[in-house]
Amino acid sequence: MENILIVKDLFVQVEGKEILKNFNFSINKGGIHAIMGPNGSGKSSFVYTVMGHPNYVASQGNITFLGKNIAALSPDKRAKLGLFLAFQYPHEIGGATVFSFLKEAYTIKVGKLVTMAKFSDSLFKNMDALEIDKSFAYRSLNEGFSGGEKKKLEILQMLMLRPKLAILDEIDSGLDVDSLKVVSEGILHAKKENPDMAVLIITHYQRILKYIKPDFVHVMHDGEIKKSGSFLLVKTIDLHGYSEFING
Repeated sequence: MENILIVKDLFVQVEGKEILKNFNFSINKGGIHAIMGPNGSGKSSFVYTVMGHPNYVASQGNITFLGKNIAALSPDKRAKLGLFLAFQYPHEIGGATVFSFLKEAYTIKVGKLVTMAKFSDSLFKNMDALEIDKSFAYRSLNEGFSGGEKKKLEILQMLMLRPKLAILDEIDSGLDVDSLKVVSEGILHAKKENPDMAVLIITHYQRILKYIKPDFVHVMHDGEIKKSGSFLLVKTIDLHGYSEFING
């Protein structure tokens, strides 16, 4: 089993406060992992560290992606390697249409000019798969979008950019039942189109995991992985919450 992301003995600080400690984690090529835990457990801090957020300083340990130490790489270079983050709270960017934003990102990703016709065909095909009206392509990025529409757009980006590791930071938050199903089906569609892509789902709850069954589940609290196991861990959390992992 080939690991594409390896995190070893990682300690991370924000403004001098330690938020991750002795953190060890790996994800395999094509695998689906879930990190679960209560608010404030460090899940998003781990994600931001992997993506290279400048406020998250690794004081010890290392992060290796595709065999390369990425500690010195800027977020854009990490993304070009194949890391992708779907945000919990996507930003609105007025003046940049969804079409122009995605075409620029796609061109940078593939490293060559792409004809308008070829890009449009791919974009609209993926929008159809996510039940996104084509008119959204000509609207400003996330501006005036509902929470569900923003999350669908995050998955559209993932479909277009075909990352090697897609990190979904609480992609299920704020979604109604119908939107959750569409977003989940979009993730599974992306996985089918790109089977070597690994997926890391960050979540509090088990509801998205009913649609996307992870190969491995990790329970996080107080900046550490407290337990790792199979999907059975999700059922334990659903029945008993996080108390047994927090208290013992």
